[in-house]
Amino acid sequence: MATKQSSSRTSSIAGKVLAGAKPTPTQAKSLAASVLGQDERKGNSPQPRKK
Repeated sequence: MATKQSSSRTSSIAGKVLAGAKPTPTQAKSLAASVLGQDERKGNSPQPRKK
């Protein structure tokens, strides 16, 4: 299985967002695409039951 890794550009954007910067819409889409691309459990996972 191929190793999934974010690009240095995406990692840089993520670091700035965590530091408090607001991402542009394009940056937000890039971050979301990176996270979803690295998701090893494709599709919706079952939601935990509420007690």
